[in-house]
Amino acid sequence: MRLRNLAGTALLGVGAMAATNAGLRYEGDLESPLVGDDGTFRWRGMDVAYTEGGDPEDPDLVLLHGINAAGSSGEWREVFGDLTADHHVVAPDLPGYGRSDRPPLRYSAALYEDFVGDFLAEFDEPAVVASSLSAAYAAGALAGDAARDDLEVSGFVGVCPTAVAGPSPPKPWLRELIRSPLVGSAFFNLIASKPSIRYFNADHGYYDPDAPAEEWVDYEWRTSHVENARFAPASFVSGYLNSDVDLAAALADLEVPATIVWGREADVSPLSDGRELADASGARLVVFDRAALLPHVEHPNRFLETVRESLVAGATA
Repeated sequence: MRLRNLAGTALLGVGAMAATNAGLRYEGDLESPLVGDDGTFRWRGMDVAYTEGGDPEDPDLVLLHGINAAGSSGEWREVFGDLTADHHVVAPDLPGYGRSDRPPLRYSAALYEDFVGDFLAEFDEPAVVASSLSAAYAAGALAGDAARDDLEVSGFVGVCPTAVAGPSPPKPWLRELIRSPLVGSAFFNLIASKPSIRYFNADHGYYDPDAPAEEWVDYEWRTSHVENARFAPASFVSGYLNSDVDLAAALADLEVPATIVWGREADVSPLSDGRELADASGARLVVFDRAALLPHVEHPNRFLETVRESLVAGATA
């Protein structure tokens, strides 16, 4: 009888967990967080969503968002519109994120490196502005041992660029835990809850904890609660999205001068890392006071000036 009661209690617990997971799933359509025209890039059987703006006859500028549990092209929301004044700007949601398809793959750095290379190859010498791990993926596609012959860029700006943002070596048990249908969904729902999103934003995303509006927190919650939202972050959290690229060497080998933007108060990727990277690569380092990992959100006007200065330098190199 006791065993039967325990089994019944366990079944009730499993049922309750499954019902909670299902109740937290966002079933609506995600709108683009950027004001522009929506498009789709078909890649390896996936529909990769992007937003574009500006005159298609102007020079191309590709914005690549960073990777986290709630990553999306909305990272560029404060600068996208102004950049379209003199560029044709394109901002994709990386596979597994935002409005792009999210198949239950075991996502890897190699997959994202291939995607970034293939996406950039669609444009004629675009300028690139990339955040965090995406900067390493882009730099690796453009220069270094794995550089592609079909890619050239007119400028490169990295925001707190890094090749390592998760545990090293990777933790397979953690990836598989988050991928699991019941416990994994519950664990990821905890990571991506609104209190957790606010905590991570305040702890290392922003210098000003009130910088992200509540509407943006709501969008981050929705984008991390659509079907299959946990699979790409599972690889990120467990270290499988760390890149093997020698970031300093790749930046040094770029055919255009690279600019690195860093928030002085960033602690996950501290400014000391930025100074070391700039010294090793010869890149220009621009430090933003009162900013952490997202200086382009907290100080958009200065960021726009920095990007334009960098692209002018690239054009005259």
